Amino acid sequence: MIDFVKYKLDNGLVLIVHTDFSTPIAAFNLLYIVGSKNEDPERTGFAHLFEHLMFGGSANIPVFDEPLERVGGENNAFTSNDLTNYYITVPAENIETAFWLESDRMLSLAFSQKSLDIQKSVVLEEFNQRYLNQPYGDIWLYLRPLAYKVHPYRWPTIGQSPEHISRATLADVKNFFFSHYAPNNAILCVAGPVDPNEILELTHKWFGSIEPRKLANKSIPREPEQTEPRFHTLEREVPFNAIYKAYHMCNRMHPDYPAVDLLSDLLSNGRSSRLYQRLVKEKQLFSSVNAYITGDVDEGLFILTGQLYNSTTFEEAEEALSREVEELKNTLVDANELEKVKNKFEANFLFEQENVLNNAMNLAYYEMLGDANLLNNELQRYSSVTNEDIRRVAASTLDVKNSSTLYYKSKINGKG
Repeated sequence: MIDFVKYKLDNGLVLIVHTDFSTPIAAFNLLYIVGSKNEDPERTGFAHLFEHLMFGGSANIPVFDEPLERVGGENNAFTSNDLTNYYITVPAENIETAFWLESDRMLSLAFSQKSLDIQKSVVLEEFNQRYLNQPYGDIWLYLRPLAYKVHPYRWPTIGQSPEHISRATLADVKNFFFSHYAPNNAILCVAGPVDPNEILELTHKWFGSIEPRKLANKSIPREPEQTEPRFHTLEREVPFNAIYKAYHMCNRMHPDYPAVDLLSDLLSNGRSSRLYQRLVKEKQLFSSVNAYITGDVDEGLFILTGQLYNSTTFEEAEEALSREVEELKNTLVDANELEKVKNKFEANFLFEQENVLNNAMNLAYYEMLGDANLLNNELQRYSSVTNEDIRRVAASTLDVKNSSTLYYKSKINGKG
């Protein structure tokens, strides 16, 4: 049970405070409800670009890191399809430095053509390194638009094309900033050995005068139901053939979400899981095989993927995966097998709560989902999943009509 108190300032900023005296470190987590799904289809990658721009200086503070390092703090950020998260850890007695730094960034960045050009170059290099210059790196550039035809999840967080970033003007990024990075689009969570009243006072002091802003349109088109399987083949200079299968699944707050998540764990969480034991160890069709969910807020993807041995054809790989899927649809999983993956989830969930920064991030995330207290209900949601739930969601999710399959063929050793 994570205890917290919640406030809302007049400008719309939500504040959550979790007091934890087990650590001398305080976590300051500022979540903006803007991710890649909120981007203009002709200007993708902006949320991620801001992850870099936010460290290029703000209205009154030219260098972000130096004052934080002087008080023993650290910081970082990440961007997803649904959100952008900036976080700081600092000795609790120096927490006001975090308020000073983040409130100035929310007030305004130090926009300049020079700063924009530098960060655009950094992001373009990251695009090349992550997607184009490493084996299998471009998978999501093809699998996402194969699975999604309407929803903005069809492009990756870093952007659909490097051209979108290279074309970004100073006016474009200013417009994106003032349409999304606002107190009325943010959730602040402070966790650690702190007094809620003092944190509320600091929040009023540093954020209270920032005016709410007119936010960009938040309407996101819903992906139509997929009614037939889709296929795509890539051929690259990679050492092994690989297969990727994506199935549309329910959204993050759907009652079936925990069952689908546990379904992926049954298939591939650890070396005792079904896919590893049967397809890697016993039949030796794959050198590695995996199942996971993307965990998106809107309807996400259930992914099956594996690297094939050179002796394995794509048809043999498909057939083997299909047999495992069909078994889950038609046969109830053993109670002990289900209990094992539930226990593993619970252990990981509770272990995560030992870290003050994780708690700050999670409380802010669940507040974005609708209520920070949902975090305290999550174990119950997972523990109530039955083997009949697993069979039911396997049948509804892992339907061939709902699948998008990508064959990643090796030009070097591939066997079609």
